[in-house]
Amino acid sequence: MRSRYSAFVLANEPYLLATWHLSTRPASVAFDPGCKWLGLDVKSHRALDDSHAEVEFVARYRIAGKGERLAERSRFVRENGRWMYLDGDVN
Repeated sequence: MRSRYSAFVLANEPYLLATWHLSTRPASVAFDPGCKWLGLDVKSHRALDDSHAEVEFVARYRIAGKGERLAERSRFVRENGRWMYLDGDVN
């Protein structure tokens, strides 16, 4: 989760796509050049089994001078020893 947040901060599309599960991966990632990421707070994480986990987080950012937050419960799946982002529910 933290590495994906860092990839959003750095607009590192190749890393984001490489860590996104093939079944839900978009063709590209759109970055807003006016977005300034301010921080990540991982609220909880739990393993559902050996290959599935959930992470609840809040990411703060500023856009057009206004502070915003993205709260999500993300689902991850482990394939070939790597955790891949599957999808999430935005709160």
